Amino acid sequence: MPFPLTHTAPVLEGRLVRLEPLHHRHAADLAAAAEEDRTSYRFTWVPTAAEVGDYIDAQLTRAAQGTLLPYAQVATASGRAVGATAYWDPRLWPDRDALCAVEVGFTWLAASAQRTGLNTEAKLLLFANAFEAWNVARVDLKTDARNTISRNAIERTGARFEGVLRRWSRSWAPGEAGLLRDSAMYSITDSEWPTCRVSLEARLARTMNR
Repeated sequence: MPFPLTHTAPVLEGRLVRLEPLHHRHAADLAAAAEEDRTSYRFTWVPTAAEVGDYIDAQLTRAAQGTLLPYAQVATASGRAVGATAYWDPRLWPDRDALCAVEVGFTWLAASAQRTGLNTEAKLLLFANAFEAWNVARVDLKTDARNTISRNAIERTGARFEGVLRRWSRSWAPGEAGLLRDSAMYSITDSEWPTCRVSLEARLARTMNR
């Protein structure tokens, strides 16, 4: 189900990160970011420098189809794009043209931007916009069930583990082209969001006060 036409991607601004609608102007920065240490990308597809242009084209095609709202993650300290993320898989309420639920995914960060608070703040911005501006009932997140780094990061956002769907989606692990992976599924609901927000804000404050 496509995003309603009124749901264009807003710029989401924090202290550490600014989420800007993805554009080819981000290509050079993303190419540099993608070529840093890639060891953490084992279960996540991240374009190489040579693939960034095609990657942006593919994300913008999905955006034009209404299935994705892609963002560049721009570090406010440098003004450079250091990764990407997106809203996707929108679902509408059965009886009206308004979002009921959305997934946050397609997320990656340069190695130098990991464990700096950028991911925490980006999730805070994305979740807050979804729950407080779009009034969704839930936000979904999922990852390869084997990806303990990603699962731990998702759990630190306050998302609740819902189970593993076996052979659910495409595997991005090396040597597994054309195979399916088991996906670990997580969510935050609107009733859980206020507590989750407080927790994310506290985690972000601790990171910034180090």
